[in-house]
Amino acid sequence: MSETRRKLTTIFCADVQDYTRLMGADEEGTLAALKRCREAMGRLIESHGGRVINTWGDGLIADFPSVVEAVRAAVDTQNELAGFNARRPTDGRMLFRIGINLGDVIVEGDDIYGDGVNIAARLQASAAAGGIVISSTVYDQVRNKVAVGFEFLGPLMVKNVDEGVPSYAVKIGDAKGETPLRGRSGPAQPQPAAEIAEVGLASGRRRLFGVLGVIAVVLIGINLLSWQGVFWARFPVLALAVVAALAWNRDQTRFNRRIASLAIVALGIAGINLFTWTGQFWAVWPMLGIAAVMGLRWSMRR
Repeated sequence: MSETRRKLTTIFCADVQDYTRLMGADEEGTLAALKRCREAMGRLIESHGGRVINTWGDGLIADFPSVVEAVRAAVDTQNELAGFNARRPTDGRMLFRIGINLGDVIVEGDDIYGDGVNIAARLQASAAAGGIVISSTVYDQVRNKVAVGFEFLGPLMVKNVDEGVPSYAVKIGDAKGETPLRGRSGPAQPQPAAEIAEVGLASGRRRLFGVLGVIAVVLIGINLLSWQGVFWARFPVLALAVVAALAWNRDQTRFNRRIASLAIVALGIAGINLFTWTGQFWAVWPMLGIAAVMGLRWSMRR
């Protein structure tokens, strides 16, 4: 028999809005689209350190050791699937709903059970098509760590849970022009603190880049004003550029973050080689090693 134990984990549930209607209209086309979307979702889940536990019908369940990476995987998934759906007719779009909960679960073999899973499934069912809904336990962990906004949806009633579970819709897309994603559990209540957190995170990145830029200019100025024939400022400026690139990579969703981090490090090494040029391009060896790691990671993606 499989060993039974408990653990605290982040549960990620997803399913397709109007899947029955899509199957009735075009079975083969819907199955092909579902397979493609699941492959993309599985790849993004894996790239964020998660694990797909099970799939059934149009549903998928995964778990993550990191709450932040679970939300980032959900945002990346919805962004990628939005691009996929943009090329499809309006009545044939495959829109996933995603629910995320942090809770204690029962682990039996490769499966997980318990109220933590039930809550994630209920959150998913309350999400808008193409949207994400998270529990308050997830919100408390990610509100200042992920570059998205949140909208409070109020308590969500869940079977076998006495009190309602406070839930939040994740706001993704262009904050200037898009309406926040809303769950289907009733009118949403405004959450000013979440709005402030979203703006604060973006302005924090701008401040970081501004500070790094000022430091780089000051170092170059000191170097030029105390010129003794050596442009020593190139090394700290290169280090500042690498820090800025890694900070940008932390919240970008266009590329795989781990692979992008390796690429940034490789470019930094190449810069050091060029700044200390003695006729030998020694950086080719560490860059080759990094390229091999990147290739392995790419080939192992789902």
